[in-house]
Amino acid sequence: MSRIYVARNPKVAARSLDGEMMIMSGRDSTLFTLNQTATILWQEADGTRPLDEIVTRRICSEFDVDPATALRDAEDLARELEGHEIMQISEAPISPQRSAAGGSR
Repeated sequence: MSRIYVARNPKVAARSLDGEMMIMSGRDSTLFTLNQTATILWQEADGTRPLDEIVTRRICSEFDVDPATALRDAEDLARELEGHEIMQISEAPISPQRSAAGGSR
């Protein structure tokens, strides 16, 4: 598995509520409520760190979860959010300009 980088889409509406994120897709107005684990992924998804590093440093350190399982779940979530144009995924770091332009992969 190659390393992937994730970034939030800056054109998405997101609000924190009691430790969870509420996110609305600009593409289809789907509303997502992210649990604590997914909220960490969302908050850390700045395009500069690979997903596996986010999972290891933030998710596995805060929750009792197997790293391989956590990474698989995080990648599944990132791909689902990418499908709703909420998150961007790339095999290289994502610059802020590229993120704002909507570029991925």
